[in-house]
Amino acid sequence: MERYDAAIVGGGIIGLASAWRAMQRGLRVCVLERERPGCGATSVAAGVLAPDPEPPAFAALAYRSAELWPSFADELRAETGVDTGYTRCGSLFLSFDGTRDEMLGGEWLEADECRALEPGIAADCLGGVHVPQDAQVDPRRVVAALTTLLGDVVRVNADVVELDSGGVVLADGTRIDAERVVLAAGAWSSRRLAKRLPIVPVKGQTLRLRGPLPATRIICAEHLFVVPRASGETVIGATIEDAGFDTTATEEATELLLGQARRAVPAVDELELVEAVAGLRPGTPDDGPLIGEWEGLLVAGGHYRNGILLAPVTADAVAALLVGEEPPPETAPFDPRRFDL
Repeated sequence: MERYDAAIVGGGIIGLASAWRAMQRGLRVCVLERERPGCGATSVAAGVLAPDPEPPAFAALAYRSAELWPSFADELRAETGVDTGYTRCGSLFLSFDGTRDEMLGGEWLEADECRALEPGIAADCLGGVHVPQDAQVDPRRVVAALTTLLGDVVRVNADVVELDSGGVVLADGTRIDAERVVLAAGAWSSRRLAKRLPIVPVKGQTLRLRGPLPATRIICAEHLFVVPRASGETVIGATIEDAGFDTTATEEATELLLGQARRAVPAVDELELVEAVAGLRPGTPDDGPLIGEWEGLLVAGGHYRNGILLAPVTADAVAALLVGEEPPPETAPFDPRRFDL
């Protein structure tokens, strides 16, 4: 019989980061991933680190995690040699009707000022909000760094079919006992393992293109973002679809995203499409994450569109709870027990 201090169900960025921080506290942990690390929503995410300033409770959590990201990325690079692509490049939110979005927390720029920053944006842009503190990271590189650090702590093709407060059972019948079980299985948490947990799948498709970078900052327009990376890759996303557990990338969504991107940054038309991929974000009734105790388990899920951004603060919270310490205070409003289940 195997026994651990913590069995973490789910090998996305949240589960992997939580395992790393728990190991740094001296705990013996295992990560159980039903396929391969980061194969779900993490691999689809564009890695935009842009905290939403509303509502206030979420803003406090998001800004705290954004503050942690530089040291989190530096630590990963120092220990593994992997460059996660973290860079504080800033964002430019374009307006095509002159509306000033005061909720973004940045500085309004007139059209000519926007074009001075980003000459490649559309000619009919009427202005925009510049948020210089926004950043980006490559989630796939983060997963590569974390899996390097964790080594055989991560078990691939380990499909958890049952769990309780004392351990888990795999599809092959193996029982793994643990002092604590951490549920970090993303959108799949409620479907197969904890059906009363209020997490639902929200499909999102992103595109990856290669060629001359169309901008130097993250360019945003409504639900669209165009993310240029120093590697020569540009990521475009993302759709928001109610499609159950379907993860098929569709031509319709691809054309929609390309059309929106060309509308905002015409130079996108010169890039080569190399990948269209869809994943499932774990949504909750109030769009806030679930971080904390729930029916004998520790839950780290429901991060919706902010899983990459919130990974450092969530990992710190999980590790603290596992050793009986107080988690970061910004996580308190996101106790899973806030919902009347």
